Amino acid sequence: MIIEEIWVEKWRPKTLDEVAGQKEVVERLKSYVKVKNLPHMIFAGPAGTGKTSATLCLARELFGQNWRANFLEMNASDERGIDVVRGKIKDFARTIPLGEVPFKIIFLDEADALTPDAQNALRRTMENFTATTRFILSCNFSSKIIDPIQSRCAVYRFKPLSKKEVSERLKFIAKNEKLNIADDAIDAIIYVSEGDMRRAVNLLQAAASLGKKITAETMYQTAAIARPEEVKELIHVALKGDFLAARDKLDELLITYGMSGEDILQQIHKEIFALDVPEDVKVKIADKAGEYDFRMVEGANERIQLEALLAQITLIGEGLGIEKKKKTKTI
Repeated sequence: MIIEEIWVEKWRPKTLDEVAGQKEVVERLKSYVKVKNLPHMIFAGPAGTGKTSATLCLARELFGQNWRANFLEMNASDERGIDVVRGKIKDFARTIPLGEVPFKIIFLDEADALTPDAQNALRRTMENFTATTRFILSCNFSSKIIDPIQSRCAVYRFKPLSKKEVSERLKFIAKNEKLNIADDAIDAIIYVSEGDMRRAVNLLQAAASLGKKITAETMYQTAAIARPEEVKELIHVALKGDFLAARDKLDELLITYGMSGEDILQQIHKEIFALDVPEDVKVKIADKAGEYDFRMVEGANERIQLEALLAQITLIGEGLGIEKKKKTKTI
């Protein structure tokens, strides 16, 4: 029985040249490989932007065949206490590296999940074993890393990938997997993933399991995300003053795509700034979206809050002078 490999791992870059995007960061890492030396580093940025991939590529190019013996990867969100720093990390740091490179690498993924005590213990370990070990810390928010560690590291910031970079990588994978993917399907993946390459590749694999022909409709159904034009239509209907029609449209989105209230609200917020309305109207809608998002986070009923938001948008629309179409009953 052949087990299908997860595409995120199957198509993960093996060399720094294969890393999508992050051109400036990759150039710096290549220079470290050339001189066979590097500082402690912090890789900060959103999920799926290449922090782990860049680290693995760096280790492979730096250590060659011995990279597994000279590289320790840990997820700090699983092992986040001080005992891990004093035990596992310190034990690995004090051993002698193999090969020509005079140090090893310890990679702490999601390092912003480490407790303050663990971070303080890590700071001392970084000082004591600098001669034999380099630390690379990966995090979403560098502000959650204590200042003494930040001052000992070179901080590299990973940006969400551009539409072009995501598109090129998806087309490369689709070609090698012999997929028939439409251009609008790639646009749909880009829209949903928002620069997160990991999510984009996972969506592509999920859609591919449904058939070799991948369309935009397939992608939106797979991701359980409404089409942007449908969300725009929802807002426009509310702005025209037809609250009941907007409410029906909301029902349709919730049932068709199985979206949560938070998902709907996030898409509404995303589409606000693409509306063809005056800027002050966008400001008012964005302000109301923020207010109702807070209510939902605090535990308020999603359905009631979404309908209340549509009611607020309807009231904002009345200020635009758009007349509500009156429905006449025929007897």
